Amino acid sequence: MADVRVSALTYYPVKGLAGVSVDRAEIGPTGLKHDRSFMLVGPDGAFYSQRSLPAMAPLRVEVLDDGLRLSDGRDQLEIEIAYDGKRRDVSLFAKWFGAGVAQDPAADAWFTERLGKAATLVRVTPEHERPGWGVNPGQTGFGDAHALLITSLASLDELNARIVESGGEPIPMNRFRPNLVVAGWTEPHAEDRVLRAAAGSLELGYAARAIRCAVPTVDQVTGRKTGPEPTRTLARYRREPAYGGGVSFGMKAAVLTPGVVSVGDTFAVGEWLPEGPDPAPLSR
Repeated sequence: MADVRVSALTYYPVKGLAGVSVDRAEIGPTGLKHDRSFMLVGPDGAFYSQRSLPAMAPLRVEVLDDGLRLSDGRDQLEIEIAYDGKRRDVSLFAKWFGAGVAQDPAADAWFTERLGKAATLVRVTPEHERPGWGVNPGQTGFGDAHALLITSLASLDELNARIVESGGEPIPMNRFRPNLVVAGWTEPHAEDRVLRAAAGSLELGYAARAIRCAVPTVDQVTGRKTGPEPTRTLARYRREPAYGGGVSFGMKAAVLTPGVVSVGDTFAVGEWLPEGPDPAPLSR
């Protein structure tokens, strides 16, 4: 039997900005602690994303005790976190509309200068409640729609082998911005079939396949779009008609039982999805 374990854990304090890799993570109903707790929005309250602002990728945010440290690799700014206070209307994909707690105006000016667009930093409200969708919907903060994104090294190996075969350069896992990476499976895309699994004291449940946008074409170090990969290669073998024809890589999961997970923990699948069509699209 394969020795299947957690090989990486990452949270993204501000949606769309650089991730923070950790050896151990507390995971609550909306995912890893601090994951997508903050978001940048424009004047109309709509969220900013690497889809249209790839320069977000290299901007880093470190969560302090009650503050944030912003960094672009040269300059830094520290602000206190406002857990409650002035609210502003925010939205995601013009489908979810809610409120965010406005943070320090100094942070807004800092991000505006680096992105070249008026930006406001907001945090989830204390009463934030936003359900996901899928087989196990769960809850999420400012993530696209789910608490966790799970990928595997076997899936990346398969993708990179196909990219190289076509004359391209292999890509790193950070292009997909996962929360939890699994090592040890010999079969690529085994994560697609996980219905329930446990790692550490966490139990998670399958929500849906992860349909990819243009973000994986952005170099997460430089913040520049690099061309058609990996989307071009994924389109050759990971097209998902049941999801409107998008391409998939990884799976979205809900937190069934909150817990603590460490790199190296066994990733134990308790139940696999039954054979047949993916049930997630039917739940939308």
